[in-house]
Amino acid sequence: MKRYSAFAVAREALTGHKGWERAWRKAQPKKRYDVVIVGAGGHGLATAYYLGKRFGITNVAIIEKGWLGGGNTGRNTTIIRSNYLQDPSAAIYEKARSLYETLSQDLNYNVMFSPRGVMMLAQTEHEVRGYLRTVHANALQGVKTRFITPAEVKKIVPIIRLDGPRYPVLGALWQDRGGTARHDAVAWGYARACSAMGMDIIQKCEVTGVRQEAGRVTGVQTTKGDIACDKLGIVVAGHSGVVANMAGFRLPIECVALQALVSEPIKPVMDCVVMANTVHGYMSQSDKGEMVIGGGADQFNNYSQRGSFHHVEETVRALIETFPMLSRLKMLRWWGGIVDMTGDRSPILSKTPLEGCFINCGWGTGGFKAIPGSGWGFAELMAKGHSPLTEEFSMWRFREGKFIDESVAAGVAH
Repeated sequence: MKRYSAFAVAREALTGHKGWERAWRKAQPKKRYDVVIVGAGGHGLATAYYLGKRFGITNVAIIEKGWLGGGNTGRNTTIIRSNYLQDPSAAIYEKARSLYETLSQDLNYNVMFSPRGVMMLAQTEHEVRGYLRTVHANALQGVKTRFITPAEVKKIVPIIRLDGPRYPVLGALWQDRGGTARHDAVAWGYARACSAMGMDIIQKCEVTGVRQEAGRVTGVQTTKGDIACDKLGIVVAGHSGVVANMAGFRLPIECVALQALVSEPIKPVMDCVVMANTVHGYMSQSDKGEMVIGGGADQFNNYSQRGSFHHVEETVRALIETFPMLSRLKMLRWWGGIVDMTGDRSPILSKTPLEGCFINCGWGTGGFKAIPGSGWGFAELMAKGHSPLTEEFSMWRFREGKFIDESVAAGVAH
């Protein structure tokens, strides 16, 4: 694999850019692998990458029924933060955020990480108390956050209206090293690094069955033939329940659509991410100038990847109260993604009743920010059988009543 650099760009410019290689190989499945990862989204690719980088396991296939990064990885709003309340959540999200800091250098691929800051508005007295509690919890967890005053909010975001008629801004939870990254670039960077290690990325290859013998996984059946493996990782987000059913077990998750939209491009007006949980909306501005806007998940189970007019109206109407200038913008496009939600709104990274089969799902509305940390911990779980990052996220915690309740932090604050 050729390294990307300014010198490489200059060199290729002199030769008509004819020397660039494919970012990753187009592979056909072999008969057998040490590990098969189902799902070539961010979490699946990150898992494969850290299996190779940390544990030397490179006889790996990442299989995807669609195209690489075409699911939730390519449909989210790219927010990165780690200011969660519960200790296990803060640990895995802070690990992910810290890995994002150097991910471009690690992968030799620009993921466009932008630590522009993430602001979570407090618009009720209840939210003020809740965020102050989170600040104290984060201090104990080693996560750098602080509560800022309305005046500081206005200084950071001049377009905001502090004295809204229903929900005035009383302050905000601020994480200055939070921000955004380019979702496609994260998937492509991990894919390129996996391919360079000799792993096979197999697209347009749907899993139709999970093979097992004496309670242990032996491989998968796919539309491109049977593939044998010693270990199987299921990392398919909203379709986790479908693949788990093939393996013979059920998951405590439900799937709903999460919608987002972007406005027409405008000049720079906001250089951080703002979340307004009370009115159910969040917003940032992309490098192209579009206002990236999202809200809460749908209230009914579905597998839709399209937007709906009533949801767009609810989200935009709410944000206009706090950002009146939005009323003059036109919507450019909108879409949906299938998110898998657990009862406590925390993920599942776990062994399963089928020996050798592991599951990574339940990220709900907060999957993108966790990609590097999820891959780091899940790879360790698959390689060694345990990981400090994933220990509390077992699928059996629901049976045992060991919930990791992040319903407030993950309700709309993606």
